[in-house]
Amino acid sequence: MVRCFLIFVVLLLHLSCNQEKSLDLSANYEGASIVGLASVIRMNSTAHEVVIEDYFSESNHLDSIRISSGFSAELNERTIQIVASDTAPNISILNCWDNGIRYDLVCFKSKKESIVFRLNSKAQKVELAGDMNNWSPQMFTKDGENSWSLKLNLTPGKYQYQLVFDDEWQIDASNKLTIDNGNGGLNSLLNVGRLVRSSDVSCNTHVKENSISFDFMNFKAKPIVLWENFELQPQLTDAYNYKIPAIAKDRQRSHIRVWYSDDNGNVNDFMLPLHYGEVIVDPELLSRNDKHANILYFMLVDRFHNGNHMNDEPLSDPDVDTKANYYGGDIKGILEKLEEGYFKSLGVNTIWLSPITQNPLHAEIEYPAPHRKYSGYHGYWPISLTQIDNRLGKEADLKTLVKTAHDQKINVILDYVSNHVHDENPIIRDHPEWQTKLILEDGRKNIRLWDEHRLTTWFDLFLPTLDFSIPEVIKTISDSAFFMLEHYNLDGFRHDATKHIPEAYWRALTKKIKKNCKRAVYQIGETFGSRELIGSYVGSGQMDGQFDFNLYFDLRSVLARDNSSFKQLDESVHTSIQYYGTSTLMGNITGNHDIARFISYAGKSLKFSEDDKMAGWTREIVVEDTIGYAKLKLLTAFIMTAPGVPVIYYGDEIGMPGAGDPDNRKPMKFDSLSSHEQSVLDNTKELVRLRKKRMSLMYGSFKTEYVSDKVYAYSRKYMSESTLVILNNSADNQQVKINNKTYNLTAYSYKTLLNY
Repeated sequence: MVRCFLIFVVLLLHLSCNQEKSLDLSANYEGASIVGLASVIRMNSTAHEVVIEDYFSESNHLDSIRISSGFSAELNERTIQIVASDTAPNISILNCWDNGIRYDLVCFKSKKESIVFRLNSKAQKVELAGDMNNWSPQMFTKDGENSWSLKLNLTPGKYQYQLVFDDEWQIDASNKLTIDNGNGGLNSLLNVGRLVRSSDVSCNTHVKENSISFDFMNFKAKPIVLWENFELQPQLTDAYNYKIPAIAKDRQRSHIRVWYSDDNGNVNDFMLPLHYGEVIVDPELLSRNDKHANILYFMLVDRFHNGNHMNDEPLSDPDVDTKANYYGGDIKGILEKLEEGYFKSLGVNTIWLSPITQNPLHAEIEYPAPHRKYSGYHGYWPISLTQIDNRLGKEADLKTLVKTAHDQKINVILDYVSNHVHDENPIIRDHPEWQTKLILEDGRKNIRLWDEHRLTTWFDLFLPTLDFSIPEVIKTISDSAFFMLEHYNLDGFRHDATKHIPEAYWRALTKKIKKNCKRAVYQIGETFGSRELIGSYVGSGQMDGQFDFNLYFDLRSVLARDNSSFKQLDESVHTSIQYYGTSTLMGNITGNHDIARFISYAGKSLKFSEDDKMAGWTREIVVEDTIGYAKLKLLTAFIMTAPGVPVIYYGDEIGMPGAGDPDNRKPMKFDSLSSHEQSVLDNTKELVRLRKKRMSLMYGSFKTEYVSDKVYAYSRKYMSESTLVILNNSADNQQVKINNKTYNLTAYSYKTLLNY
């Protein structure tokens, strides 16, 4: 009798295990609880809170959770609390059961280290401002008569900072490490721990008979392998061989994702897209719905091309300079260029439109000195959240543009302003209580206090910021954004001023999109700040990515400044990978409308030490040194081959110069290109074609092969395909040896070697 009972228990356990496994791999994805690929949980401390609705459609459906040894996890009504011990592995799996189906979320343990600043000063107030706190001064604690201390928890890497004594900013006299701050001065530099570098461990991938095997090159890694959001277990005959689930054959697109780590904390990740269960090796099988294949092109609608002169209505205000007035570009102008094949010829597959909703019919005076007068040609002063500006076109124009783009297999995403409205907007006129306070308790105006009052500051006196602590505000603005998405069949958003809006709003909008949209929707945000701040808005419940401004500024500095080193760029690349991963959807930009154009610096017309905005008002910015064109080619080569989504700012494909806003927003030039401009355009097209035909450049791993002050070589690998990129930012010819092969480069040039 006892024997029969034991056999029954063993059989029951066997059936239970098999049932759980089959449930994991046979979910009906039309009704799956997780929409899309679940992002990695990146713990920002030893204790971390996961918002359940970031991943699951409903927070109250989770049955139970489980996490690996070394971690503890507690399921609450709306959150999961995770705590990591010192012995916890670098990467782990959080199992979540929703309606009986197990989903698996990858969890990274925090790498933060405790750092204590100590100093002596007779000042009444001592603060620290830098990369670690988004340059918002942070108070020291006074420990004694003249002694001060400040404890910080920081991720390994390099941090620029300054000390603030009684509101006076200066470098740290006790720290000999300094770095050029890009504005003609210096910042102190803090090194924290050892940067966790990706791809120190190589991995070869092989596919055979519906199975994937990984060769870690004599490294005993313990990979985590997921198909969609389900962990795959290795086959019994081979610890590094995984069977592709049969259900994958029923889906046009699914994904295998792999993470692995060594004892030193090196973290590597890569992704393999599947087409009906087969690993994609031919990029022709990718479509505009594959976000990692995106190549964005951004234009200011008013400054791109005038397709309908009947709606030209520049302001007749003598105080508005031509540079700050309407030029006549419109939606029909973009449609004309689309029909002419401009975007197809360039090779981009996503066009990003600046805001197109109605802006005021009069000019406004800018709050800061010298108080210039501007029109709303740029679109960022909305007096309507849904009505198209009459100077840019009509509803039918936008619908035609989107349909034509889709017919050419091109996405259209819209720049959408959620943070603020113009004071003529009916939303704020009907609900003045929906705006944040303009006057602070200390009597100051809360205008452009970007970091000090990040979530409430106004952009100008006529642009009240919305108070997203009010639920009705979240609902109204997210409903309007979703209306634009659905009514015009758009493919996503570029979100303005992301960091100035609380996460609750982004979660509400993203939830609406996931619940109601059956197509791929790409959301990318704009945030200037630390990587930690930028990354806090990226994940399953919010954005797909943001623009990696930190990487861009390092890239710009290295290429455009004579005394910079590629070692700075290499460290920046690996720092971004540490925060966002290799399979990232972060945007790598050639430039944008808020910063001076790269070629203005590289072409020696603009100095890093001067006010770039003032320069654009006081003199003509040109390309004084034609070497700037060669350096722009290097920049484009990098953004087209690095991990992330390339973003071309209109005019950068030909090397248009420009200082700060609005000089960087000149009308697009299509004809009568100089030989240098044509060369840059041809180079851009060639690089776009290269990226589109190389799976390794869209999905591959990243490995530094060689780096010196003036030469940078890195490789991307996907399955058996590899691409080697070598950049030479020197006036001299260079010779570099990589894997026993010697490569020669001419001055200011690059090479891309296929399957080297």
